[in-house]
Amino acid sequence: MKIQILGTGCPKCHKLAAEAEQAAKELGLSYELVKVTDINEIMGFGVMITPAMAVDGNVKFAGKVPGVEEIKKHLK
Repeated sequence: MKIQILGTGCPKCHKLAAEAEQAAKELGLSYELVKVTDINEIMGFGVMITPAMAVDGNVKFAGKVPGVEEIKKHLK
């Protein structure tokens, strides 16, 4: 599983990355966490507001930092 954190490196982006990593670890998933910081690549996902999270290339949410439990729902 590839978890992509889309954002330019703001504090919210770092928080989302940490929450996503915690959620994946709690679920016992085999995953790769990738931070996508290039604005053109982010826009290629169709994302206009960050932070956002994609799983295997599919955007799950944008513009918010959900809690670990909500992230788990997107990773299952």
